[in-house]
Amino acid sequence: MEPATLELGVDTFGDVTTTPDGAPVPHAQVIRDLVDQAVLADQVGIDVLGIGEHHREDYAVSAPDVVLAAIASRTQRIRLGSAVTILSSDDPVRVFQRFSTLDALSSGRAEAMLGRGSFVESFALFGLDLGDYEQLFEEKLELFARLRTQQPVTWSGALRSALRDQSVFPTVENPPLTTWVAVGGSPESVVRTARHGLPIMFAIIGGSPQQFLPYADLYRRALDELDQAPQPAGVHSHGHVAPTDEQALEELWPHYREVMARLGRERGWPPMTRDQFETAAGPDGALFAGSPETVARKIAATVRSLGLQRFDLKYSHGTLPHDAMLRSIELYGTRVAPLVRDMLAGA
Repeated sequence: MEPATLELGVDTFGDVTTTPDGAPVPHAQVIRDLVDQAVLADQVGIDVLGIGEHHREDYAVSAPDVVLAAIASRTQRIRLGSAVTILSSDDPVRVFQRFSTLDALSSGRAEAMLGRGSFVESFALFGLDLGDYEQLFEEKLELFARLRTQQPVTWSGALRSALRDQSVFPTVENPPLTTWVAVGGSPESVVRTARHGLPIMFAIIGGSPQQFLPYADLYRRALDELDQAPQPAGVHSHGHVAPTDEQALEELWPHYREVMARLGRERGWPPMTRDQFETAAGPDGALFAGSPETVARKIAATVRSLGLQRFDLKYSHGTLPHDAMLRSIELYGTRVAPLVRDMLAGA
């Protein structure tokens, strides 16, 4: 893989931060802070910004495409996407219309990242049956893949009204709309993404990134066997960059511990220990936290081993303060990204 083909991005879920006295920052301010973070990411040369969709009190963004439209008006070059759009609980036609509108506003910088999401609040919120979890995504992804052609669509499924010779507007100026599919590591999801000929994003949150090598190989093999053109593969992982390893871990630990404990209470995980945290941040773990040199080495190793064309660092973590996130973004763009490209060029 040529280093020039690699995209280095950042992702955020708009995690609700806290004031110095521990009070939650209002959702509105978190969103305004996020826009400022995106402007900085653009200024320091980061390739892509992704914003996640959630419908919970601890995340401020439920409409990433709206936030991305605001960011489009204040940035020049950074690509703007979701991370992810929960397609299962949305309508594919409306999703396509919103992202084609974003693509117009950003002069062709929009991309959609579609997924089922790791949270299920949107199902009850929008009156959907969680028992249809798999079928909803399967049907809606099929429809969205057809909409990307910008040809009149005839389609029918069991869980949405049919379309007959239907055109959808606005159209994308330079089609097709860039569309990724985020997967958590099931072979069925990998093959489904390949079947639609779409780029794949592996969400690696725990364990070792090397554990995803069989899925990356399966994806490329499936593309070939299904007569699809080669497509990019990427990884989304959590991380934090500070001037030194020690500072990065000390800054991140209390906030990462808190968010993992909160999710653990919901899902039955035990609390994370400091040893587990440091193991995750070690050379073989999925937490990309440390100095620019440490994070760059880890990204370069992951890119090489999995054959990636994209790496996205999820830089927001629970109550991690806005100023710490800004510094992490700045170091990622000015120090980590050049180091990664130099390391890959040297290899």
